[in-house]
Amino acid sequence: MSLYDGAMPLRLDGKVILLSGGASDIGRATARQLAAEGAAVVVGDVGLDAAEALAAEIVAAGGRAIGLHCDVRSEDSVNTFAARAVEAFGGIDGIDHNAAWSHPRLDTDALGVDLGVWQRVMETVSRGALLLARAAIPHLRARGGGSIVTISSGASTIAESTRVSYGVAKAALNQLTRHLAVRYGRDGIRANAIAPGFVLTETAAANVPADAQRQLAEANPMRRLGKPEDIGHVVAFLMSDAAAYVNGQVLHVDGGHQIAGML
Repeated sequence: MSLYDGAMPLRLDGKVILLSGGASDIGRATARQLAAEGAAVVVGDVGLDAAEALAAEIVAAGGRAIGLHCDVRSEDSVNTFAARAVEAFGGIDGIDHNAAWSHPRLDTDALGVDLGVWQRVMETVSRGALLLARAAIPHLRARGGGSIVTISSGASTIAESTRVSYGVAKAALNQLTRHLAVRYGRDGIRANAIAPGFVLTETAAANVPADAQRQLAEANPMRRLGKPEDIGHVVAFLMSDAAAYVNGQVLHVDGGHQIAGML
């Protein structure tokens, strides 16, 4: 018997993976990683130009990708997104729900939060994940199973004095992910959430002062901030057959941020 019998590669050759919010900072890094592992990537985003530009970049680098409009707040948009992906590549093997929306200055506390902000966050984060799963699950079943990944947040499992909409929506996303894992695991469909800590995206770099970035990095057990690629690598793992027995988990990819008690 070889030492390597049963070893499972991370390559995603032949898999078709859909991303919502695919042109976002973390979405871009994830799409590039999935394509590098051999997957056909369907980049969905409300910004069609950005989705198409990312897909063109992946194709130019030798990968397979298309960019499509996808507004996860619209059931018609999500259904069309999934249908066009199947038309282009013949099926669906995985979905990665990146789409999110937040407005830190308006997403305050229970008494002060604008209800329009609350509604938009819920529609994008948790309802959007449900719509994408509903559109994809019949196609995942047709392939004999697949992987659902949702991008949650450390804010889903801690209490904050502000960002009430964001924290509640991400906590709901965790519970939806667990439901999908339990209900559809029998169909070979796995569902897992990734909860990043502070990730230094382009948006964060532009809005968080350098001193605050240094303080966050020094307080992290690994003495650095997260990178979008850190999340993309874990998404690729969860999409691969190497993660065949990982189901219903919320994985904190944060360098130890959560266990260190950082808020």
